[in-house]
Amino acid sequence: MNADVVVKGRNVEVPDHFRIYVSEKLARLERFDPTIFLFDVELQHERNRRQMKSCQRVEITARGKGPVVRAEAAADSFYAAFESVTAKLESRLRRTKDRRKVSYGDKTPVSVAEATAELAQDDSLGISPDVSLNGYEQEPEGPGRIVRTKEHRADPMTVDDALYEMELVGHDFYLFHDKETDKPSVVYRRHAFDYGLLRLG
Repeated sequence: MNADVVVKGRNVEVPDHFRIYVSEKLARLERFDPTIFLFDVELQHERNRRQMKSCQRVEITARGKGPVVRAEAAADSFYAAFESVTAKLESRLRRTKDRRKVSYGDKTPVSVAEATAELAQDDSLGISPDVSLNGYEQEPEGPGRIVRTKEHRADPMTVDDALYEMELVGHDFYLFHDKETDKPSVVYRRHAFDYGLLRLG
């Protein structure tokens, strides 16, 4: 396997045999995108007893040269949740591969040097030395708290590209920098197969 696999648990101890199982399964997904350099796998146990049939949650994020591809699933065991999430991830990676064939043809992809040039010139875009990466801090108890913060680069894109990215990460909404208006905008999933678009005035 060429890509790194990071398996971590939120309030869950991850056994070595599960890590091996995960690595073997994910190795088969690399054929859809050889540029993938990291599979980030996160396991979480839902403590609510009413959620026993879907108390084990697995989330996988695949990072490569193209868009980030993400999927998550829940089941009564981590093995069942992992089987379900890898099927979703495979479907999304296959879609990305097909789209690349149709849309991009033989265009040369952006090099890592070009993609990170802005980071090298602007210190404010780097990772703060105060950021903790171990993920084991004690979280305050009680509802209504922010439990996760994610920060993403905002390259200008069209509404169609934003819808495509939203489908890849499996969310019901997607915040993006609209190329047409040069403003932050949000696409979101409505009932049935319709989408909505929010733009700042």
